Amino acid sequence: MQNIYLKVDERFGVDKTLRKFKRMCDHYGIVKEYRSRQEYKKPSILKVEKVEAAEKRRRKTSLKGFKKTKI
Repeated sequence: MQNIYLKVDERFGVDKTLRKFKRMCDHYGIVKEYRSRQEYKKPSILKVEKVEAAEKRRRKTSLKGFKKTKI
């Protein structure tokens, strides 16, 4: 885990610095990591969720491809 440091500069202001901080948190995956550590999930449940997410992605991409060929 990395520490994020930002200085609030007078020419940018607090609002712009806060937006930059949020972008950096998204970039480093801090929020995602925090949510994953909130509760413990058994490895079998993680595997099932991973398979379901892959299936959902496949269905979504196949529907997109189907629409493109139809036009």
